[in-house]
Amino acid sequence: MEMKDYIVRGTAAGDQIRAFAIRSRELVQTAHERHKTSPIASAALGRSLSAALMMGAMMKGEEDELTLQFLADGPLGNITVTADSRGHAKGFVGNTEVYLPARTDGHLDVGSAVGGGILRVIKDLGLKEPYVGTVDIQTGEIAEDLTYYFAASEQVPSAAGLGVLVGRDENILAAGGFILQLMPNTEDAVIDLLEQNLSRIPDVTEMLASGRRPEDMLDQALAGLEPKMRGTLPAAFRCDCCRDKVERTLISLSDRELREMIDEGKTIEVKCQFCGRAYHFTSEELREIRDSARAD
Repeated sequence: MEMKDYIVRGTAAGDQIRAFAIRSRELVQTAHERHKTSPIASAALGRSLSAALMMGAMMKGEEDELTLQFLADGPLGNITVTADSRGHAKGFVGNTEVYLPARTDGHLDVGSAVGGGILRVIKDLGLKEPYVGTVDIQTGEIAEDLTYYFAASEQVPSAAGLGVLVGRDENILAAGGFILQLMPNTEDAVIDLLEQNLSRIPDVTEMLASGRRPEDMLDQALAGLEPKMRGTLPAAFRCDCCRDKVERTLISLSDRELREMIDEGKTIEVKCQFCGRAYHFTSEELREIRDSARAD
Protein backbone atom coordinates (compact mmCIF):
# COMPACT_ATOMS: atom_id res chain seq x y z
CA MET A 1 0.00 0.00 0.00
CA GLU A 2 1.33 3.45 -0.91
CA MET A 3 2.36 5.61 2.01
CA LYS A 4 0.87 9.04 2.56
CA ASP A 5 2.56 12.23 1.47
CA TYR A 6 5.34 13.48 3.71
CA ILE A 7 8.43 15.67 3.93
CA VAL A 8 11.77 14.41 5.23
CA ARG A 9 14.46 16.70 6.66
CA GLY A 10 18.12 15.77 6.61
CA THR A 11 21.70 16.96 6.82
CA ALA A 12 24.97 15.76 5.31
CA ALA A 13 28.73 16.31 5.43
CA GLY A 14 28.67 17.11 9.14
CA ASP A 15 25.84 19.64 8.79
CA GLN A 16 27.49 21.48 5.89
CA ILE A 17 24.41 20.60 3.81
CA ARG A 18 20.78 20.74 4.83
CA ALA A 19 18.31 18.76 2.78
CA PHE A 20 14.57 18.37 2.28
CA ALA A 21 12.60 15.95 0.14
CA ILE A 22 8.89 15.35 -0.36
CA ARG A 23 6.45 12.87 -1.79
CA SER A 24 3.31 14.78 -2.75
CA ARG A 25 1.26 12.61 -5.13
CA GLU A 26 -1.94 12.63 -3.07
CA LEU A 27 -1.97 16.36 -2.40
CA VAL A 28 -1.23 17.18 -6.06
CA GLN A 29 -4.03 14.79 -7.05
CA THR A 30 -6.32 16.67 -4.66
CA ALA A 31 -5.33 19.98 -6.27
CA HIS A 32 -5.99 18.47 -9.72
CA GLU A 33 -9.45 17.27 -8.66
CA ARG A 34 -10.37 20.55 -6.94
CA HIS A 35 -9.28 22.75 -9.85
CA LYS A 36 -9.79 20.32 -12.78
CA THR A 37 -6.30 21.12 -14.08
CA SER A 38 -4.88 20.02 -17.42
CA PRO A 39 -1.67 17.93 -17.25
CA ILE A 40 0.61 20.95 -17.75
CA ALA A 41 -1.33 23.01 -15.18
CA SER A 42 -1.14 20.07 -12.74
CA ALA A 43 2.63 19.89 -13.27
CA ALA A 44 3.23 23.60 -12.68
CA LEU A 45 0.90 23.78 -9.69
CA GLY A 46 2.17 20.48 -8.27
CA ARG A 47 5.81 21.49 -8.50
CA SER A 48 5.00 24.80 -6.82
CA LEU A 49 3.06 23.10 -4.01
CA SER A 50 5.91 20.65 -3.39
CA ALA A 51 8.47 23.46 -3.26
CA ALA A 52 6.35 25.61 -0.95
CA LEU A 53 5.86 22.71 1.46
CA MET A 54 9.61 22.07 1.70
CA MET A 55 10.26 25.79 2.16
CA GLY A 56 7.53 25.86 4.82
CA ALA A 57 9.35 23.05 6.62
CA MET A 58 12.41 25.32 6.82
CA MET A 59 10.49 27.80 8.97
CA LYS A 60 10.55 27.61 12.75
CA GLY A 61 7.34 29.18 14.10
CA GLU A 62 4.06 27.30 14.48
CA GLU A 63 2.13 30.09 12.76
CA ASP A 64 4.74 30.93 10.11
CA GLU A 65 3.40 30.99 6.56
CA LEU A 66 5.02 31.19 3.15
CA THR A 67 3.57 32.17 -0.23
CA LEU A 68 5.09 31.57 -3.66
CA GLN A 69 3.77 33.67 -6.53
CA PHE A 70 4.76 33.22 -10.15
CA LEU A 71 3.51 36.48 -11.65
CA ALA A 72 4.02 35.36 -15.21
CA ASP A 73 3.01 36.16 -18.78
CA GLY A 74 2.62 32.59 -20.08
CA PRO A 75 -0.71 30.95 -20.91
CA LEU A 76 -1.05 29.52 -17.39
CA GLY A 77 -1.32 33.00 -15.92
CA ASN A 78 -0.24 33.54 -12.33
CA ILE A 79 0.47 30.68 -9.93
CA THR A 80 -0.08 31.24 -6.20
CA VAL A 81 0.62 28.66 -3.49
CA THR A 82 0.71 29.03 0.27
CA ALA A 83 2.25 26.64 2.82
CA ASP A 84 2.71 26.68 6.58
CA SER A 85 5.38 25.12 8.78
CA ARG A 86 3.11 22.17 9.66
CA GLY A 87 2.95 20.52 6.24
CA HIS A 88 -0.24 22.12 4.89
CA ALA A 89 -0.47 23.79 1.48
CA LYS A 90 -3.05 25.20 -0.90
CA GLY A 91 -2.82 26.91 -4.26
CA PHE A 92 -4.23 27.75 -7.64
CA VAL A 93 -3.22 28.58 -11.20
CA GLY A 94 -4.77 31.34 -13.28
CA ASN A 95 -5.71 29.20 -16.30
CA THR A 96 -6.39 25.53 -15.55
CA GLU A 97 -7.08 24.43 -19.13
CA VAL A 98 -3.75 25.00 -20.90
CA TYR A 99 -2.57 22.35 -23.38
CA LEU A 100 0.80 22.67 -25.13
CA PRO A 101 2.92 20.26 -27.23
CA ALA A 102 5.46 18.21 -25.26
CA ARG A 103 9.12 19.17 -25.34
CA THR A 104 11.48 17.26 -27.63
CA ASP A 105 12.47 15.04 -24.67
CA GLY A 106 8.82 14.07 -24.13
CA HIS A 107 8.37 16.06 -20.92
CA LEU A 108 5.59 18.58 -20.34
CA ASP A 109 6.71 22.06 -21.45
CA VAL A 110 6.09 23.78 -18.12
CA GLY A 111 8.59 26.54 -18.93
CA SER A 112 6.61 27.72 -21.95
CA ALA A 113 3.33 27.42 -20.04
CA VAL A 114 4.64 29.62 -17.20
CA GLY A 115 6.56 32.10 -19.38
CA GLY A 116 8.54 35.06 -18.08
CA GLY A 117 7.83 37.48 -15.28
CA ILE A 118 8.54 37.67 -11.57
CA LEU A 119 8.84 35.09 -8.78
CA ARG A 120 7.81 36.54 -5.43
CA VAL A 121 8.39 34.77 -2.12
CA ILE A 122 6.47 36.14 0.88
CA LYS A 123 7.30 34.91 4.38
CA ASP A 124 4.94 35.85 7.19
CA LEU A 125 6.99 35.15 10.32
CA GLY A 126 4.74 36.95 12.79
CA LEU A 127 6.66 40.22 12.54
CA LYS A 128 5.17 43.63 11.76
CA GLU A 129 5.96 43.26 8.07
CA PRO A 130 6.38 40.06 6.07
CA TYR A 131 9.67 39.32 4.31
CA VAL A 132 9.28 39.69 0.54
CA GLY A 133 11.91 38.47 -1.91
CA THR A 134 11.53 39.06 -5.66
CA VAL A 135 13.54 37.76 -8.61
CA ASP A 136 12.99 37.47 -12.35
CA ILE A 137 11.69 34.12 -13.54
CA GLN A 138 14.61 32.34 -15.24
CA THR A 139 13.09 29.36 -17.09
CA GLY A 140 9.54 28.90 -15.79
CA GLU A 141 10.41 25.30 -14.91
CA ILE A 142 9.90 26.13 -11.18
CA ALA A 143 12.93 24.23 -9.75
CA GLU A 144 15.49 26.32 -11.65
CA ASP A 145 13.66 29.49 -10.68
CA LEU A 146 13.76 28.58 -7.00
CA THR A 147 17.45 27.68 -7.23
CA TYR A 148 18.07 31.16 -8.64
CA TYR A 149 15.86 32.76 -5.97
CA PHE A 150 17.77 31.12 -3.09
CA ALA A 151 21.13 32.29 -4.49
CA ALA A 152 20.07 35.79 -5.53
CA SER A 153 17.63 36.75 -2.77
CA GLU A 154 18.71 34.70 0.26
CA GLN A 155 22.40 34.20 -0.68
CA VAL A 156 22.09 30.44 -0.05
CA PRO A 157 23.59 28.23 -2.80
CA SER A 158 20.97 25.55 -3.44
CA ALA A 159 19.86 22.81 -5.79
CA ALA A 160 16.22 21.89 -6.36
CA GLY A 161 14.58 19.02 -8.22
CA LEU A 162 10.81 18.90 -8.71
CA GLY A 163 8.53 16.67 -10.74
CA VAL A 164 4.93 15.67 -11.42
CA LEU A 165 4.11 12.61 -13.53
CA VAL A 166 0.65 12.75 -15.09
CA GLY A 167 -1.11 9.69 -16.47
CA ARG A 168 -3.02 9.45 -19.74
CA ASP A 169 -6.26 9.88 -17.79
CA GLU A 170 -4.78 13.15 -16.40
CA ASN A 171 -4.57 11.76 -12.85
CA ILE A 172 -1.32 12.14 -10.90
CA LEU A 173 0.95 9.08 -10.91
CA ALA A 174 3.85 10.59 -8.94
CA ALA A 175 4.88 13.96 -7.51
CA GLY A 176 7.57 15.32 -5.25
CA GLY A 177 11.07 16.71 -5.17
CA PHE A 178 14.06 17.81 -3.12
CA ILE A 179 15.89 20.96 -2.06
CA LEU A 180 19.56 20.87 -1.00
CA GLN A 181 21.26 23.89 0.55
CA LEU A 182 24.90 24.64 1.33
CA MET A 183 25.66 26.16 4.70
CA PRO A 184 28.28 28.93 5.00
CA ASN A 185 31.91 27.78 4.54
CA THR A 186 31.03 24.44 2.94
CA GLU A 187 34.26 22.71 1.86
CA ASP A 188 35.10 22.63 -1.86
CA ALA A 189 35.43 18.84 -1.81
CA VAL A 190 31.87 18.55 -0.48
CA ILE A 191 30.56 20.86 -3.22
CA ASP A 192 32.43 18.89 -5.91
CA LEU A 193 31.01 15.54 -4.75
CA LEU A 194 27.49 16.97 -4.49
CA GLU A 195 27.74 18.36 -8.04
CA GLN A 196 28.88 14.95 -9.31
CA ASN A 197 25.94 13.26 -7.59
CA LEU A 198 23.44 15.73 -9.01
CA SER A 199 24.82 15.28 -12.54
CA ARG A 200 24.06 11.55 -12.31
CA ILE A 201 20.77 11.55 -10.41
CA PRO A 202 17.67 10.45 -12.38
CA ASP A 203 14.65 12.73 -12.85
CA VAL A 204 12.50 13.17 -9.74
CA THR A 205 9.49 11.59 -11.45
CA GLU A 206 11.59 8.62 -12.56
CA MET A 207 12.76 8.02 -8.99
CA LEU A 208 9.31 8.37 -7.46
CA ALA A 209 7.57 6.30 -10.14
CA SER A 210 10.05 3.48 -9.48
CA GLY A 211 8.98 3.42 -5.83
CA ARG A 212 11.75 5.42 -4.19
CA ARG A 213 10.91 7.34 -1.04
CA PRO A 214 12.00 10.89 -0.21
CA GLU A 215 14.74 9.36 1.98
CA ASP A 216 16.01 7.37 -1.02
CA MET A 217 16.18 10.51 -3.15
CA LEU A 218 18.30 12.23 -0.50
CA ASP A 219 20.51 9.16 -0.09
CA GLN A 220 21.23 9.23 -3.82
CA ALA A 221 21.78 12.99 -4.02
CA LEU A 222 24.01 12.94 -0.94
CA ALA A 223 25.91 9.69 -1.63
CA GLY A 224 29.36 9.70 -0.03
CA LEU A 225 28.45 12.68 2.17
CA GLU A 226 27.12 10.76 5.19
CA PRO A 227 23.49 11.86 4.97
CA LYS A 228 21.47 11.78 8.18
CA MET A 229 17.67 11.93 8.26
CA ARG A 230 16.40 14.33 10.95
CA GLY A 231 12.67 13.62 10.98
CA THR A 232 9.55 13.58 8.85
CA LEU A 233 6.44 15.74 8.58
CA PRO A 234 3.09 14.68 7.04
CA ALA A 235 2.09 16.79 4.03
CA ALA A 236 -1.43 17.54 2.79
CA PHE A 237 -3.47 19.89 0.62
CA ARG A 238 -5.51 21.86 3.14
CA CYS A 239 -7.47 25.08 2.75
CA ASP A 240 -8.67 27.11 5.73
CA CYS A 241 -11.55 28.78 3.88
CA CYS A 242 -14.93 28.77 5.63
CA ARG A 243 -18.35 30.38 5.30
CA ASP A 244 -17.51 33.07 7.87
CA LYS A 245 -14.46 34.20 5.84
CA VAL A 246 -16.54 34.36 2.66
CA GLU A 247 -19.17 36.40 4.52
CA ARG A 248 -16.48 38.85 5.61
CA THR A 249 -15.43 39.18 1.96
CA LEU A 250 -19.04 39.93 0.98
CA ILE A 251 -19.33 42.49 3.79
CA SER A 252 -16.33 44.30 2.27
CA LEU A 253 -18.25 44.87 -0.98
CA SER A 254 -19.87 48.23 -1.59
CA ASP A 255 -23.50 48.77 -0.69
CA ARG A 256 -24.30 49.17 -4.39
CA GLU A 257 -22.71 45.83 -5.32
CA LEU A 258 -24.62 44.02 -2.56
CA ARG A 259 -27.87 45.73 -3.53
CA GLU A 260 -27.48 44.65 -7.16
CA MET A 261 -27.01 41.02 -6.11
CA ILE A 262 -30.00 41.20 -3.76
CA ASP A 263 -32.23 42.77 -6.41
CA GLU A 264 -31.52 39.91 -8.80
CA GLY A 265 -33.28 37.66 -6.28
CA LYS A 266 -31.03 34.68 -7.09
CA THR A 267 -28.81 32.49 -4.95
CA ILE A 268 -25.19 33.43 -5.67
CA GLU A 269 -22.19 31.11 -5.64
CA VAL A 270 -18.81 32.22 -4.31
CA LYS A 271 -15.85 29.91 -4.93
CA CYS A 272 -12.62 29.83 -2.95
CA GLN A 273 -9.72 30.52 -5.33
CA PHE A 274 -7.39 28.24 -3.42
CA CYS A 275 -9.48 25.08 -3.21
CA GLY A 276 -12.51 25.56 -5.44
CA ARG A 277 -15.01 24.99 -2.63
CA ALA A 278 -18.33 26.66 -3.40
CA TYR A 279 -20.40 28.67 -0.92
CA HIS A 280 -23.98 29.66 -1.67
CA PHE A 281 -25.91 32.67 -0.38
CA THR A 282 -29.59 33.39 -0.94
CA SER A 283 -30.82 36.94 -1.56
CA GLU A 284 -32.24 36.93 1.98
CA GLU A 285 -28.84 35.99 3.43
CA LEU A 286 -27.22 38.72 1.34
CA ARG A 287 -29.73 41.20 2.75
CA GLU A 288 -28.76 40.14 6.30
CA ILE A 289 -25.07 40.54 5.43
CA ARG A 290 -25.70 44.03 4.05
CA ASP A 291 -27.72 45.02 7.12
CA SER A 292 -24.94 43.71 9.37
CA ALA A 293 -22.37 45.77 7.45
CA ARG A 294 -24.54 48.88 7.80
CA ALA A 295 -24.95 48.31 11.54
CA ASP A 296 -21.18 48.20 11.95
